[in-house]
Amino acid sequence: MVVSHQIPMGKYATSIDDVRAAAKRIRGVGHRTPILTSKTLDQLAGRKLFFKCENFQKIGAFKFRGGWNAISMLSDKDAKKGVCTHSSGNHAQAVAYAALKRGIPAYIVMPNNSPGVKLEAVKGYGANITLCEPTSEARQTTLEKISEKTGAEVIHPFNNPNVIAGQGTAALEMIEDLGNLDAIIAPIGGGGLMSGTCITTRSLLPNTKLFGAEPKGADDAYRSLKEGKMLPQESPNTICDGLLTGLGENTWDILKDHLNAIYTVSDDEVIKAMKLIWERMKIIIEPSCATPVAAVMSPEFKELKGIEKVGIILTGGNIDLSKIPF
Repeated sequence: MVVSHQIPMGKYATSIDDVRAAAKRIRGVGHRTPILTSKTLDQLAGRKLFFKCENFQKIGAFKFRGGWNAISMLSDKDAKKGVCTHSSGNHAQAVAYAALKRGIPAYIVMPNNSPGVKLEAVKGYGANITLCEPTSEARQTTLEKISEKTGAEVIHPFNNPNVIAGQGTAALEMIEDLGNLDAIIAPIGGGGLMSGTCITTRSLLPNTKLFGAEPKGADDAYRSLKEGKMLPQESPNTICDGLLTGLGENTWDILKDHLNAIYTVSDDEVIKAMKLIWERMKIIIEPSCATPVAAVMSPEFKELKGIEKVGIILTGGNIDLSKIPF
């Protein structure tokens, strides 16, 4: 795929100025997460890797950034009746936590197969949870009913420009801390993190390559990029519970213009990458978070030329410890 660096960044609903404004709102509320390295992983990958550890973020995932940014921007009038969303876990926690901080109600639609550790965390933040069947249609229709009934403001998990701006602050911090990078790679579910990463990186490091990572059992972004049009997520089947959803119009609009490629990895590769991070770096990451690690260890990625420094966004560490897949 040929990526044009001449595409005007002003064509999108989210800009680098929005990302910088989001960083100011997050500062002092969220964490500026550390960047870790590992000589062993560098040797295995054949290049220098820098891990932006969002597993150390508030609520244990990068989703805090977008949730906090969007909810903190609501006027008192709009926020009065609360906020609502649908999520399998990490965005649910972000919205519940941000609502708790603002002192407003949160109504969360979660699939009935959501990890128990994420359900308990959302409950712990005082949110009202409604379970639904684990399909995109069930999520959306249930959310619409709750929004109509309560009047709560919908905070979409990824198709909201303010959520995208918040997610883009992870890449902003990484670039501020490290300077130039040859490539940045992150997982793709709905595309909020990756599209925010694209906006930030293309604005600050226009020649840096941008890669996405997806599980083979939920590869709608890979298929969409290949076909040149947004395709739906079809019967996803993967242990990466955070990457089961499809893309949105706002995220696809950005990704199609700026991604150099998307790498797909098997669940076995994800498990191997998880184990590698746990054992070698002594930190906890969840399956969705391991997809870019698995990608950079793949033979296809190792064949890339001219890429010495790679930034990897480790997206979260919320895993049910009774169901570790290794």
